[in-house]
Amino acid sequence: MQEYIETDVLIIGGGIAGSTAALILAENGVDVIMISKGDGPSAANTYYAQGGIAALAEDDSAEQFIDDIMKSGDGINYRKAVEQAVYLSPQMVKNILLDKLKVPFSTNNGHFDLAREGAHSRRRVLNVKDMTGRVIQESFHKYLKKLKKLRILFNHTAIDLLTIPHHSLNTDRMYEEPCTIGAYVFNQVSEKVIRIFARKVILASGGLSSIFLHSTNPPEVVGNGIAMAYRAGAQMANMEYIQFHPTALYHREADSFLISEAVRGEGAKLMNRKGDYFMKKYSPMGDLAPRDEVSRAIYEEMIKYGDNFVLLDLASFAKINIKDRFPTIYENCMKYGIDITKKPIPVVPAAHYSCGGVLADLNGGTSLKNLYAIGEVACTGLHGANRLASVSLLEGLVWGVKSAENILETIDREQDPYVISEIPAWKYPYPQEKLDPALVWQDLVTIRYIMWNYSGIIRTGKRLERARSDLDYLKNQIIKFYQETEIKSSIIDLRDSVQTALIVVNAALRNKVSRGAHYISDTRE
Repeated sequence: MQEYIETDVLIIGGGIAGSTAALILAENGVDVIMISKGDGPSAANTYYAQGGIAALAEDDSAEQFIDDIMKSGDGINYRKAVEQAVYLSPQMVKNILLDKLKVPFSTNNGHFDLAREGAHSRRRVLNVKDMTGRVIQESFHKYLKKLKKLRILFNHTAIDLLTIPHHSLNTDRMYEEPCTIGAYVFNQVSEKVIRIFARKVILASGGLSSIFLHSTNPPEVVGNGIAMAYRAGAQMANMEYIQFHPTALYHREADSFLISEAVRGEGAKLMNRKGDYFMKKYSPMGDLAPRDEVSRAIYEEMIKYGDNFVLLDLASFAKINIKDRFPTIYENCMKYGIDITKKPIPVVPAAHYSCGGVLADLNGGTSLKNLYAIGEVACTGLHGANRLASVSLLEGLVWGVKSAENILETIDREQDPYVISEIPAWKYPYPQEKLDPALVWQDLVTIRYIMWNYSGIIRTGKRLERARSDLDYLKNQIIKFYQETEIKSSIIDLRDSVQTALIVVNAALRNKVSRGAHYISDTRE
Protein backbone atom coordinates (compact mmCIF):
# COMPACT_ATOMS: atom_id res chain seq x y z
CA MET A 1 0.00 0.00 0.00
CA GLN A 2 1.16 3.52 -0.78
CA GLU A 3 2.32 5.09 2.49
CA TYR A 4 2.36 8.67 1.32
CA ILE A 5 1.04 11.02 -1.37
CA GLU A 6 2.44 14.36 -2.47
CA THR A 7 0.48 17.33 -3.74
CA ASP A 8 0.75 21.11 -4.00
CA VAL A 9 -2.23 21.87 -1.74
CA LEU A 10 -4.13 19.65 0.68
CA ILE A 11 -7.66 20.80 1.53
CA ILE A 12 -9.26 19.20 4.57
CA GLY A 13 -13.03 19.50 4.16
CA GLY A 14 -15.32 19.77 1.15
CA GLY A 15 -18.02 22.35 1.94
CA ILE A 16 -18.41 25.70 0.22
CA ALA A 17 -15.11 27.07 1.61
CA GLY A 18 -12.92 24.12 0.64
CA SER A 19 -14.72 23.61 -2.67
CA THR A 20 -14.29 27.26 -3.69
CA ALA A 21 -10.56 27.15 -2.94
CA ALA A 22 -10.21 23.82 -4.77
CA LEU A 23 -11.99 25.18 -7.85
CA ILE A 24 -9.77 28.25 -8.19
CA LEU A 25 -6.51 26.45 -7.45
CA ALA A 26 -7.18 23.51 -9.78
CA GLU A 27 -8.32 25.79 -12.61
CA ASN A 28 -5.02 27.66 -12.26
CA GLY A 29 -2.86 24.55 -12.65
CA VAL A 30 -2.20 23.75 -8.99
CA ASP A 31 -2.34 20.08 -7.94
CA VAL A 32 -4.96 19.72 -5.21
CA ILE A 33 -6.15 16.89 -3.01
CA MET A 34 -9.39 17.53 -1.13
CA ILE A 35 -10.37 15.03 1.56
CA SER A 36 -13.68 14.45 3.31
CA LYS A 37 -14.47 11.96 6.04
CA GLY A 38 -17.95 11.49 4.58
CA ASP A 39 -18.84 9.22 1.68
CA GLY A 40 -20.10 11.98 -0.61
CA PRO A 41 -20.87 15.70 -0.95
CA SER A 42 -23.72 15.55 1.58
CA ALA A 43 -21.17 15.10 4.39
CA ALA A 44 -20.46 18.86 4.50
CA ASN A 45 -22.49 21.26 6.66
CA THR A 46 -23.02 23.39 3.55
CA TYR A 47 -25.40 20.70 2.31
CA TYR A 48 -27.75 21.36 5.24
CA ALA A 49 -27.85 25.17 5.01
CA GLN A 50 -31.51 25.81 4.24
CA GLY A 51 -31.90 29.58 4.33
CA GLY A 52 -29.49 30.93 1.75
CA ILE A 53 -26.50 33.17 1.18
CA ALA A 54 -26.59 36.84 2.10
CA ALA A 55 -25.16 39.23 -0.47
CA LEU A 56 -25.24 42.94 -1.19
CA ALA A 57 -28.26 43.56 -3.42
CA GLU A 58 -28.33 46.20 -6.18
CA ASP A 59 -30.53 48.58 -4.19
CA ASP A 60 -28.99 47.67 -0.83
CA SER A 61 -26.74 49.86 1.31
CA ALA A 62 -23.29 48.42 2.02
CA GLU A 63 -23.13 50.41 5.25
CA GLN A 64 -26.48 49.01 6.36
CA PHE A 65 -25.38 45.46 5.61
CA ILE A 66 -22.14 46.06 7.51
CA ASP A 67 -24.11 47.55 10.40
CA ASP A 68 -26.44 44.51 10.53
CA ILE A 69 -23.44 42.16 10.79
CA MET A 70 -21.76 44.32 13.44
CA LYS A 71 -24.91 44.58 15.55
CA SER A 72 -25.46 40.83 15.45
CA GLY A 73 -21.84 40.32 16.47
CA ASP A 74 -22.35 42.66 19.44
CA GLY A 75 -19.74 45.04 18.09
CA ILE A 76 -16.65 42.85 18.51
CA ASN A 77 -16.45 41.90 14.83
CA TYR A 78 -13.26 42.71 12.92
CA ARG A 79 -14.56 45.53 10.72
CA LYS A 80 -12.06 44.90 7.91
CA ALA A 81 -13.31 41.32 7.63
CA VAL A 82 -16.93 42.50 7.60
CA GLU A 83 -16.18 45.05 4.89
CA GLN A 84 -14.34 42.43 2.80
CA ALA A 85 -17.30 40.06 2.95
CA VAL A 86 -19.89 42.72 2.13
CA TYR A 87 -18.05 44.55 -0.66
CA LEU A 88 -16.88 41.35 -2.37
CA SER A 89 -20.20 39.52 -2.04
CA PRO A 90 -21.79 40.57 -5.38
CA GLN A 91 -18.62 39.78 -7.36
CA MET A 92 -18.04 36.41 -5.68
CA VAL A 93 -21.65 35.30 -6.04
CA LYS A 94 -21.66 36.26 -9.72
CA ASN A 95 -18.26 34.82 -10.64
CA ILE A 96 -18.51 31.51 -8.78
CA LEU A 97 -22.12 30.63 -8.00
CA LEU A 98 -23.87 32.15 -11.02
CA ASP A 99 -21.38 32.15 -13.90
CA LYS A 100 -19.46 28.94 -13.11
CA LEU A 101 -21.84 26.75 -11.13
CA LYS A 102 -25.13 28.06 -12.59
CA VAL A 103 -26.85 27.83 -9.20
CA PRO A 104 -30.59 28.28 -9.89
CA PHE A 105 -31.46 30.83 -7.22
CA SER A 106 -35.17 31.49 -6.82
CA THR A 107 -36.56 34.34 -8.92
CA ASN A 108 -39.79 36.30 -9.16
CA ASN A 109 -40.71 38.28 -12.28
CA GLY A 110 -37.16 38.15 -13.55
CA HIS A 111 -35.52 39.29 -10.29
CA PHE A 112 -33.97 37.28 -7.48
CA ASP A 113 -36.61 36.39 -4.91
CA LEU A 114 -34.65 37.59 -1.89
CA ALA A 115 -35.53 36.40 1.61
CA ARG A 116 -35.25 38.27 4.90
CA GLU A 117 -33.96 36.58 8.03
CA GLY A 118 -33.50 37.53 11.67
CA ALA A 119 -31.49 40.73 12.38
CA HIS A 120 -31.33 41.67 8.68
CA SER A 121 -32.74 45.15 8.06
CA ARG A 122 -34.01 44.17 4.62
CA ARG A 123 -34.37 41.27 2.16
CA ARG A 124 -30.93 40.32 0.82
CA VAL A 125 -30.70 36.52 1.12
CA LEU A 126 -30.35 34.61 -2.16
CA ASN A 127 -32.04 31.24 -1.85
CA VAL A 128 -33.16 28.12 -3.63
CA LYS A 129 -36.36 27.88 -1.59
CA ASP A 130 -35.29 26.03 1.61
CA MET A 131 -32.60 23.84 0.05
CA THR A 132 -29.95 26.41 -0.86
CA GLY A 133 -26.99 24.62 0.69
CA ARG A 134 -27.87 21.30 -0.89
CA VAL A 135 -28.15 22.81 -4.38
CA ILE A 136 -24.88 24.76 -3.97
CA GLN A 137 -23.05 21.69 -2.69
CA GLU A 138 -24.33 19.46 -5.46
CA SER A 139 -23.47 22.12 -8.05
CA PHE A 140 -19.92 22.33 -6.72
CA HIS A 141 -19.50 18.57 -6.75
CA LYS A 142 -20.72 18.30 -10.34
CA TYR A 143 -18.28 21.03 -11.43
CA LEU A 144 -15.28 19.85 -9.40
CA LYS A 145 -15.45 16.29 -10.76
CA LYS A 146 -14.40 17.64 -14.15
CA LEU A 147 -11.18 19.32 -12.94
CA LYS A 148 -8.10 17.29 -13.88
CA LYS A 149 -5.84 18.90 -11.28
CA LEU A 150 -8.15 17.98 -8.39
CA ARG A 151 -8.45 14.64 -6.58
CA ILE A 152 -11.36 14.28 -4.16
CA LEU A 153 -10.88 11.56 -1.55
CA PHE A 154 -14.08 10.69 0.30
CA ASN A 155 -13.99 8.37 3.34
CA HIS A 156 -10.67 9.86 4.43
CA THR A 157 -10.38 11.22 7.98
CA ALA A 158 -7.62 13.66 8.93
CA ILE A 159 -5.99 12.56 12.19
CA ASP A 160 -3.33 15.22 12.76
CA LEU A 161 -1.60 17.99 10.88
CA LEU A 162 1.99 17.18 9.95
CA THR A 163 4.24 19.94 11.22
CA ILE A 164 7.90 20.78 11.45
CA PRO A 165 9.60 20.54 13.89
CA HIS A 166 7.09 18.43 15.83
CA HIS A 167 7.00 15.41 13.48
CA SER A 168 10.52 15.66 12.10
CA LEU A 169 13.23 13.16 13.07
CA ASN A 170 15.84 15.81 12.19
CA THR A 171 16.69 17.69 15.41
CA ASP A 172 17.98 20.67 13.42
CA ARG A 173 14.36 21.46 12.54
CA MET A 174 13.65 22.64 16.08
CA TYR A 175 15.59 25.81 15.29
CA GLU A 176 13.43 26.62 12.27
CA GLU A 177 10.07 28.37 12.04
CA PRO A 178 7.17 25.97 12.71
CA CYS A 179 5.61 24.93 9.42
CA THR A 180 2.64 22.80 8.28
CA ILE A 181 3.55 20.22 5.64
CA GLY A 182 0.47 17.97 5.34
CA ALA A 183 -1.49 15.53 7.47
CA TYR A 184 -1.76 11.99 8.73
CA VAL A 185 -4.95 10.70 7.11
CA PHE A 186 -7.00 7.55 7.85
CA ASN A 187 -8.36 5.74 4.80
CA GLN A 188 -11.65 4.28 6.04
CA VAL A 189 -11.78 1.69 3.25
CA SER A 190 -8.26 0.23 3.58
CA GLU A 191 -8.22 1.05 7.32
CA LYS A 192 -4.65 2.30 6.95
CA VAL A 193 -3.05 5.65 7.76
CA ILE A 194 -1.21 7.50 5.01
CA ARG A 195 0.86 10.67 4.99
CA ILE A 196 -0.26 13.37 2.59
CA PHE A 197 2.52 15.91 2.04
CA ALA A 198 1.69 19.37 0.72
CA ARG A 199 3.29 22.76 0.23
CA LYS A 200 0.18 24.42 1.60
CA VAL A 201 -2.67 23.08 3.75
CA ILE A 202 -6.17 24.56 3.87
CA LEU A 203 -8.26 23.63 6.88
CA ALA A 204 -11.91 23.82 5.81
CA SER A 205 -13.28 21.13 8.10
CA GLY A 206 -16.33 22.94 9.45
CA GLY A 207 -17.65 23.39 12.97
CA LEU A 208 -18.12 21.63 16.27
CA SER A 209 -21.80 21.79 17.22
CA SER A 210 -22.33 18.05 17.66
CA ILE A 211 -20.30 18.13 20.86
CA PHE A 212 -23.63 19.36 22.30
CA LEU A 213 -26.63 17.15 23.07
CA HIS A 214 -28.97 19.07 20.77
CA SER A 215 -27.42 20.12 17.48
CA THR A 216 -28.56 21.05 13.99
CA ASN A 217 -25.37 19.53 12.57
CA PRO A 218 -24.68 15.96 11.44
CA PRO A 219 -23.33 13.84 14.34
CA GLU A 220 -19.77 13.72 12.95
CA VAL A 221 -19.35 17.54 13.18
CA VAL A 222 -17.25 17.56 16.35
CA GLY A 223 -14.50 20.12 15.75
CA ASN A 224 -11.84 17.87 14.20
CA GLY A 225 -10.09 20.79 12.50
CA ILE A 226 -10.10 22.92 15.62
CA ALA A 227 -8.63 20.09 17.70
CA MET A 228 -5.96 19.34 15.08
CA ALA A 229 -4.94 22.98 14.74
CA TYR A 230 -4.84 23.40 18.53
CA ARG A 231 -2.55 20.39 18.93
CA ALA A 232 -0.33 21.78 16.19
CA GLY A 233 0.02 25.08 18.06
CA ALA A 234 -2.19 27.36 15.95
CA GLN A 235 -3.71 30.37 17.69
CA MET A 236 -7.43 30.21 18.57
CA ALA A 237 -9.93 33.01 19.13
CA ASN A 238 -13.52 33.54 20.33
CA MET A 239 -14.09 29.86 21.09
CA GLU A 240 -16.68 30.66 23.78
CA TYR A 241 -19.12 32.06 21.22
CA ILE A 242 -21.29 29.10 20.21
CA GLN A 243 -24.43 30.13 18.40
CA PHE A 244 -27.57 28.19 19.21
CA HIS A 245 -30.17 28.13 16.47
CA PRO A 246 -33.51 28.95 18.09
CA THR A 247 -35.61 26.54 16.06
CA ALA A 248 -34.71 22.90 15.58
CA LEU A 249 -37.62 20.51 15.14
CA TYR A 250 -38.52 18.92 18.48
CA HIS A 251 -39.13 15.25 17.82
CA ARG A 252 -37.35 12.19 19.18
CA GLU A 253 -36.53 11.02 15.65
CA ALA A 254 -35.56 14.40 14.17
CA ASP A 255 -33.20 16.04 16.65
CA SER A 256 -30.89 17.54 14.04
CA PHE A 257 -33.50 18.86 11.58
CA LEU A 258 -33.35 22.63 11.30
CA ILE A 259 -36.37 24.90 10.86
CA SER A 260 -34.84 27.75 8.88
CA GLU A 261 -34.83 31.29 10.21
CA ALA A 262 -36.40 32.23 6.90
CA VAL A 263 -39.65 30.78 8.30
CA ARG A 264 -39.77 33.65 10.80
CA GLY A 265 -38.65 35.96 8.00
CA GLU A 266 -41.90 35.02 6.24
CA GLY A 267 -43.97 35.96 9.27
CA ALA A 268 -43.96 32.97 11.64
CA LYS A 269 -44.17 33.77 15.35
CA LEU A 270 -43.06 31.89 18.43
CA MET A 271 -45.54 31.03 21.13
CA ASN A 272 -45.38 29.07 24.35
CA ARG A 273 -47.56 26.04 24.95
CA LYS A 274 -50.14 28.23 26.71
CA GLY A 275 -50.69 29.97 23.36
CA ASP A 276 -48.93 33.27 24.19
CA TYR A 277 -46.73 34.91 21.53
CA PHE A 278 -43.80 35.95 23.68
CA MET A 279 -40.94 37.45 21.66
CA LYS A 280 -42.01 41.11 22.03
CA LYS A 281 -41.40 40.70 25.78
CA TYR A 282 -37.74 39.95 25.11
CA SER A 283 -36.77 42.16 22.16
CA PRO A 284 -38.17 45.18 20.28
CA MET A 285 -37.34 43.23 17.10
CA GLY A 286 -39.71 40.50 18.21
CA ASP A 287 -39.38 37.24 16.29
CA LEU A 288 -36.69 38.71 14.03
CA ALA A 289 -34.27 39.41 16.89
CA PRO A 290 -30.71 38.01 16.67
CA ARG A 291 -30.39 34.28 17.26
CA ASP A 292 -28.83 34.51 20.71
CA GLU A 293 -31.72 36.64 21.98
CA VAL A 294 -34.35 34.34 20.50
CA SER A 295 -32.64 31.22 21.87
CA ARG A 296 -32.47 32.67 25.39
CA ALA A 297 -36.10 33.79 25.18
CA ILE A 298 -37.21 30.27 24.23
CA TYR A 299 -35.04 28.82 27.00
CA GLU A 300 -36.62 31.18 29.56
CA GLU A 301 -40.15 30.27 28.42
CA MET A 302 -39.36 26.56 28.61
CA ILE A 303 -37.91 26.93 32.13
CA LYS A 304 -40.83 29.12 33.29
CA TYR A 305 -43.47 26.57 32.37
CA GLY A 306 -41.46 23.35 32.63
CA ASP A 307 -41.81 22.60 28.91
CA ASN A 308 -39.44 20.74 26.61
CA PHE A 309 -40.30 22.88 23.57
CA VAL A 310 -42.20 25.91 22.30
CA LEU A 311 -44.26 26.33 19.12
CA LEU A 312 -43.48 28.14 15.87
CA ASP A 313 -46.69 29.31 14.23
CA LEU A 314 -46.31 29.82 10.49
CA ALA A 315 -49.81 28.75 9.44
CA SER A 316 -51.55 31.72 11.14
CA PHE A 317 -49.31 34.40 9.64
CA ALA A 318 -47.86 33.27 6.29
CA LYS A 319 -48.70 35.34 3.22
CA ILE A 320 -46.98 32.86 0.94
CA ASN A 321 -47.57 29.39 -0.46
CA ILE A 322 -45.96 27.43 2.38
CA LYS A 323 -45.49 24.19 0.46
CA ASP A 324 -43.83 26.03 -2.42
CA ARG A 325 -41.57 28.27 -0.30
CA PHE A 326 -40.52 25.61 2.20
CA PRO A 327 -40.85 22.23 0.45
CA THR A 328 -38.07 20.52 2.40
CA ILE A 329 -39.37 21.66 5.78
CA TYR A 330 -42.95 20.77 4.82
CA GLU A 331 -41.99 17.28 3.67
CA ASN A 332 -39.79 16.55 6.69
CA CYS A 333 -42.41 17.74 9.17
CA MET A 334 -45.10 15.70 7.43
CA LYS A 335 -42.96 12.59 8.06
CA TYR A 336 -43.71 13.12 11.75
CA GLY A 337 -47.39 14.01 11.27
CA ILE A 338 -46.90 17.78 11.49
CA ASP A 339 -48.70 19.69 8.74
CA ILE A 340 -47.08 23.14 8.93
CA THR A 341 -49.82 24.65 6.73
CA LYS A 342 -52.36 23.90 9.47
CA LYS A 343 -50.63 23.78 12.84
CA PRO A 344 -47.57 25.13 14.69
CA ILE A 345 -44.19 23.38 14.67
CA PRO A 346 -42.69 22.17 17.98
CA VAL A 347 -39.17 23.61 18.22
CA VAL A 348 -36.23 23.76 20.62
CA PRO A 349 -32.88 25.63 20.46
CA ALA A 350 -29.90 23.57 19.28
CA ALA A 351 -26.17 24.19 18.93
CA HIS A 352 -25.67 25.46 15.42
CA TYR A 353 -22.51 27.41 14.66
CA SER A 354 -19.11 28.24 16.13
CA CYS A 355 -18.35 31.96 15.78
CA GLY A 356 -14.77 31.38 16.87
CA GLY A 357 -12.08 29.00 15.70
CA VAL A 358 -8.56 29.03 14.31
CA LEU A 359 -7.47 32.67 14.13
CA ALA A 360 -7.22 33.62 10.45
CA ASP A 361 -6.44 36.83 8.57
CA LEU A 362 -8.18 38.36 5.55
CA ASN A 363 -6.62 35.68 3.33
CA GLY A 364 -7.28 32.80 5.71
CA GLY A 365 -3.65 32.70 6.84
CA THR A 366 -3.02 31.43 10.38
CA SER A 367 -0.23 31.71 12.94
CA LEU A 368 1.32 28.51 11.52
CA LYS A 369 3.33 28.89 8.32
CA ASN A 370 1.62 27.33 5.25
CA LEU A 371 -1.62 26.64 7.13
CA TYR A 372 -4.85 28.36 6.11
CA ALA A 373 -8.20 28.15 7.88
CA ILE A 374 -11.43 29.05 6.09
CA GLY A 375 -15.14 28.61 6.74
CA GLU A 376 -16.58 27.70 10.12
CA VAL A 377 -13.32 26.22 11.43
CA ALA A 378 -11.78 29.71 11.23
CA CYS A 379 -12.18 32.86 13.29
CA THR A 380 -11.80 35.70 10.80
CA GLY A 381 -13.61 38.20 13.02
CA LEU A 382 -16.50 38.40 10.58
CA HIS A 383 -19.08 37.12 13.07
CA GLY A 384 -17.87 38.66 16.31
CA ALA A 385 -19.90 37.31 19.23
CA ASN A 386 -22.85 36.05 17.17
CA ARG A 387 -23.36 35.24 13.49
CA LEU A 388 -25.88 37.07 11.33
CA ALA A 389 -28.12 34.62 9.48
CA SER A 390 -26.92 33.36 6.07
CA VAL A 391 -23.52 35.03 6.34
CA SER A 392 -21.76 31.67 6.84
CA LEU A 393 -22.03 30.57 3.21
CA LEU A 394 -20.83 34.02 2.18
CA GLU A 395 -17.78 33.72 4.44
CA GLY A 396 -16.92 30.31 2.98
CA LEU A 397 -17.19 31.67 -0.54
CA VAL A 398 -15.15 34.86 0.05
CA TRP A 399 -12.37 33.29 2.11
CA GLY A 400 -12.26 30.31 -0.25
CA VAL A 401 -11.41 32.74 -3.03
CA LYS A 402 -9.01 34.86 -0.96
CA SER A 403 -7.03 31.88 0.37
CA ALA A 404 -6.69 30.41 -3.12
CA GLU A 405 -5.55 33.73 -4.56
CA ASN A 406 -2.96 34.12 -1.78
CA ILE A 407 -1.65 30.60 -2.37
CA LEU A 408 -1.33 31.27 -6.11
CA GLU A 409 0.81 34.32 -5.27
CA THR A 410 3.02 32.67 -2.65
CA ILE A 411 3.36 28.96 -3.39
CA ASP A 412 6.89 27.78 -4.15
CA ARG A 413 6.61 24.76 -6.43
CA GLU A 414 10.36 24.50 -6.92
CA GLN A 415 11.38 23.65 -3.37
CA ASP A 416 9.58 21.26 -1.04
CA PRO A 417 9.14 22.54 2.55
CA TYR A 418 9.70 18.99 3.83
CA VAL A 419 11.96 15.95 3.52
CA ILE A 420 9.82 12.82 3.38
CA SER A 421 12.41 10.58 5.01
CA GLU A 422 12.42 12.83 8.09
CA ILE A 423 8.70 12.28 8.75
CA PRO A 424 7.91 8.82 10.17
CA ALA A 425 5.04 6.66 8.95
CA TRP A 426 2.09 6.24 11.29
CA LYS A 427 2.83 4.08 14.32
CA TYR A 428 0.03 1.63 15.10
CA PRO A 429 -0.43 0.49 18.73
CA TYR A 430 1.02 -2.87 19.69
CA PRO A 431 -0.65 -4.90 20.97
CA GLN A 432 -3.73 -3.41 19.32
CA GLU A 433 -7.08 -3.65 21.10
CA LYS A 434 -10.33 -4.06 19.18
CA LEU A 435 -12.55 -1.01 19.28
CA ASP A 436 -15.60 -1.36 21.54
CA PRO A 437 -18.33 0.88 20.01
CA ALA A 438 -20.27 0.93 23.30
CA LEU A 439 -17.36 2.66 25.05
CA VAL A 440 -17.07 5.25 22.26
CA TRP A 441 -20.80 5.95 22.25
CA GLN A 442 -21.04 6.32 26.02
CA ASP A 443 -18.13 8.77 26.14
CA LEU A 444 -19.60 10.83 23.28
CA VAL A 445 -22.99 11.02 24.98
CA THR A 446 -21.32 12.04 28.25
CA ILE A 447 -19.45 14.87 26.52
CA ARG A 448 -22.66 16.07 24.85
CA TYR A 449 -24.61 16.12 28.12
CA ILE A 450 -21.79 17.97 29.91
CA MET A 451 -21.65 20.63 27.19
CA TRP A 452 -25.44 21.01 27.01
CA ASN A 453 -26.03 21.26 30.76
CA TYR A 454 -22.90 23.15 31.85
CA SER A 455 -21.74 25.17 28.83
CA GLY A 456 -24.93 25.72 26.87
CA ILE A 457 -27.31 28.61 26.23
CA ILE A 458 -27.02 30.07 29.74
CA ARG A 459 -23.78 29.53 31.66
CA THR A 460 -22.55 30.06 35.22
CA GLY A 461 -19.10 29.88 36.74
CA LYS A 462 -20.03 26.79 38.77
CA ARG A 463 -21.35 24.97 35.73
CA LEU A 464 -18.28 25.78 33.67
CA GLU A 465 -15.92 24.70 36.43
CA ARG A 466 -17.80 21.40 36.74
CA ALA A 467 -17.59 20.98 32.96
CA ARG A 468 -13.83 21.51 32.97
CA SER A 469 -13.31 19.07 35.84
CA ASP A 470 -15.45 16.36 34.25
CA LEU A 471 -13.94 16.84 30.79
CA ASP A 472 -10.37 16.81 32.12
CA TYR A 473 -11.00 13.44 33.75
CA LEU A 474 -12.70 12.11 30.65
CA LYS A 475 -9.93 13.34 28.38
CA ASN A 476 -7.31 11.33 30.29
CA GLN A 477 -9.40 8.17 29.92
CA ILE A 478 -10.07 8.82 26.22
CA ILE A 479 -6.42 9.50 25.33
CA LYS A 480 -5.38 6.20 26.95
CA PHE A 481 -8.21 4.44 25.08
CA TYR A 482 -7.13 6.09 21.81
CA GLN A 483 -3.48 5.14 22.22
CA GLU A 484 -4.23 1.46 22.84
CA THR A 485 -7.04 0.84 20.34
CA GLU A 486 -7.19 0.18 16.61
CA ILE A 487 -7.61 3.36 14.61
CA LYS A 488 -11.13 4.17 13.38
CA SER A 489 -12.96 7.38 12.46
CA SER A 490 -15.18 7.03 15.53
CA ILE A 491 -12.29 7.08 17.99
CA ILE A 492 -10.67 10.00 16.14
CA ASP A 493 -13.96 11.87 16.53
CA LEU A 494 -14.11 10.95 20.22
CA ARG A 495 -10.59 12.25 20.90
CA ASP A 496 -11.31 15.48 19.00
CA SER A 497 -14.70 15.93 20.72
CA VAL A 498 -13.25 16.05 24.21
CA GLN A 499 -10.33 18.23 23.05
CA THR A 500 -12.68 20.74 21.41
CA ALA A 501 -15.10 20.72 24.33
CA LEU A 502 -12.29 21.67 26.71
CA ILE A 503 -11.17 24.49 24.39
CA VAL A 504 -14.72 25.91 24.44
CA VAL A 505 -15.14 25.56 28.20
CA ASN A 506 -11.75 27.09 29.03
CA ALA A 507 -12.48 30.05 26.74
CA ALA A 508 -15.87 30.53 28.42
CA LEU A 509 -14.26 30.43 31.89
CA ARG A 510 -11.75 33.11 30.89
CA ASN A 511 -14.42 35.48 29.60
CA LYS A 512 -16.48 37.01 32.40
CA VAL A 513 -18.46 39.33 30.12
CA SER A 514 -21.83 38.30 28.70
CA ARG A 515 -21.87 39.15 25.04
CA GLY A 516 -23.68 37.69 22.05
CA ALA A 517 -23.69 33.90 22.06
CA HIS A 518 -21.72 33.74 25.35
CA TYR A 519 -24.22 34.44 28.11
CA ILE A 520 -23.40 34.07 31.80
CA SER A 521 -25.94 34.55 34.56
CA ASP A 522 -23.41 35.32 37.32
CA THR A 523 -20.56 37.86 37.41
CA ARG A 524 -17.81 35.50 38.66
CA GLU A 525 -15.79 38.54 39.67
